[in-house]
Amino acid sequence: MNQQEWEASIEKAAIVSACLIKKDNKYLLVQESQPKAYGLWNLPAGHVDKGEKIREAAIRETKEETGFDVKLINEVAILHEESHNAVKHIFTAEIIGGELTIEEDEILDIKWLTYDEVKELNNSGKLHRPWVWDIINKDHVTS
Repeated sequence: MNQQEWEASIEKAAIVSACLIKKDNKYLLVQESQPKAYGLWNLPAGHVDKGEKIREAAIRETKEETGFDVKLINEVAILHEESHNAVKHIFTAEIIGGELTIEEDEILDIKWLTYDEVKELNNSGKLHRPWVWDIINKDHVTS
């Protein structure tokens, strides 16, 4: 396979962009409907498409999953737990427009949750991945 064929065969980069959105001391989380994470809660997040910039993907995925337009504030983490997992870029973001809408083919529910509510989801194994709790907990401790 030559370089051009190889590049054409790649549909997505192994990179995920996510947004940590906090308002009135509550965090915006989405409940996944995809089979591998069905019913679990996550930050608005998704894979970076081929040729897409990481920051653009964070904005696009948040819009697709929540209906909100966001402005990225700061990159708070770059995570890579294991070689077979995507590298994750997590940004703090603020809502600048749009309105809450659920993308029904990917999302079951969207909620604004307090730190204690997110902690309970974490304790009961209802967060998508451990890094979701780590990011929220770090934000809470440093806020």
